[in-house]
Amino acid sequence: MELHNNMEDLVIRYVESTLKRVDSVCKCERCKKDITAIALNNLPAKYFVTSKGDMYTRLNEMESQYIADVVREVTKAIKIVTENPRHE
Repeated sequence: MELHNNMEDLVIRYVESTLKRVDSVCKCERCKKDITAIALNNLPAKYFVTSKGDMYTRLNEMESQYIADVVREVTKAIKIVTENPRHE
């Protein structure tokens, strides 16, 4: 198994699901990547290298504070990118 950041997977999934539900946000690739990068820069990395580490990290995803932190940072990132888009 390779070194992997589970937080990246979680943030990408949440960004995708949020943007499907919100019409007022740009959904171009540049904006999605900017939202993801901003959120990830404000969240702790959750790296693992073994199947056991993967399982442990995914169990932590079920904790309400873990999810709340991801939701908060993605929401803040969406606001930042919406107010300051970097695409043409």
